[in-house]
Amino acid sequence: MYSIIRTCIALLFISASLHAESPEQIVQKSVDKLRGESSKANLTMKIEKKRWSREVTMKFWAIEPDYALIYIIEPARDKGTVTLKRKNEVWNWLPSARRVIKIPPSMMMQSWMGSHFTNDDLVRESSIVDDYKHTMLGKEKVDGKTCYKIELQPKPDVGVVWDKLILWIDTKHYMQLKVEYYDEEGDLVRTMYGKEPKKMDGRVIPTRFELVPADEPEEKTMLIYNEIDFNVNLEKSFFSQQNMKRIR
Repeated sequence: MYSIIRTCIALLFISASLHAESPEQIVQKSVDKLRGESSKANLTMKIEKKRWSREVTMKFWAIEPDYALIYIIEPARDKGTVTLKRKNEVWNWLPSARRVIKIPPSMMMQSWMGSHFTNDDLVRESSIVDDYKHTMLGKEKVDGKTCYKIELQPKPDVGVVWDKLILWIDTKHYMQLKVEYYDEEGDLVRTMYGKEPKKMDGRVIPTRFELVPADEPEEKTMLIYNEIDFNVNLEKSFFSQQNMKRIR
């Protein structure tokens, strides 16, 4: 009888391990949760720096992962400014100058709209699913929620910005509640926090993201979702330089 019980317990453990999600699957679910195949959103970006602060309201359209268009609504001096992403290229439309400017590779790590986000963050050329090896470090709590803690290391011969990422993904809704970004020296460069989870268009997602630079911890950029619709009907032709000048 004892041997039968032991066999049953062993089979239960084997069954559990077969059905356990891999770190790669967990990361993929967290990416799919916030993106969808396409989306349309209204967002507010709040930038807090030592000597100044500003608030920017914008509209956002995307077909993931290759196309995005951002239209600035406020402040008045920036209204009509548009950023277009097509695959790994980015352009800005400046209505005051009536010019479309392509962002060169040398400027990809520069600030976008004065925030702590960079032009490269808009491109997101590297994939945290495909370009990194994933290691489960265990589970930890973030804001009272149990999270998978997963380390990402770049695969050999893959060109990526970050030499290491550590993600905290909650076990219930697969939300990225915390992400640490490390450079090639192993130093922490910045931390992203996902906060204020709410149901939007049928999905529970963080509706407020805070990006905090490690060298200026009193500063941050907040990205707040006011509205978002997933899997909307968008054509690739929407994401064109001509439409940058027409969109409202």
